[in-house]
Amino acid sequence: FLRFGRPGRIVGSTCGAMGYSVPAAVAASIAEPERLTLSFVGDGGFMMSGNELATAAQYGGRPIVLLINNGIYGTIRMHQERDHPERISGTTLQNQDFVKMAEGLGAYAERVTKTEDFAAAFTRARESGRPALIELVTDPEQISTRTTISKLRAAAQKKVDADQR
Repeated sequence: FLRFGRPGRIVGSTCGAMGYSVPAAVAASIAEPERLTLSFVGDGGFMMSGNELATAAQYGGRPIVLLINNGIYGTIRMHQERDHPERISGTTLQNQDFVKMAEGLGAYAERVTKTEDFAAAFTRARESGRPALIELVTDPEQISTRTTISKLRAAAQKKVDADQR
């Protein structure tokens, strides 16, 4: 894990706002061009403001966007499964080709599907000299680092069953 020991190392919203990460990283990378700027964003959040990579390219920003693509609105799906197991609605995404999109906006881009390929992709992104996007394709079942959709659903169903007794 990256440690945040010094002030000014992380800029982030505190309320889970979607669409914030990419423009914030673009602005930070333009304001502090000598510093490494990373954006961690899901595919849903990227679709809201990913076009800001064009702003980075135009003004010399070089953020590296780490796009976690699981094909769903993950946080919303997590809440649906927790509160209404197996009653999901409107959380599956039909995504475009994010690599082509980023390249069309002037960014370096590549897709990573295996953990062992990430380090080399990250090095290439850093060395590209322009804004970059690394699309990290993940399994939607692994909803977070700590749990899966199946585990959330099972726990929620157990609660529903207990409430019905």
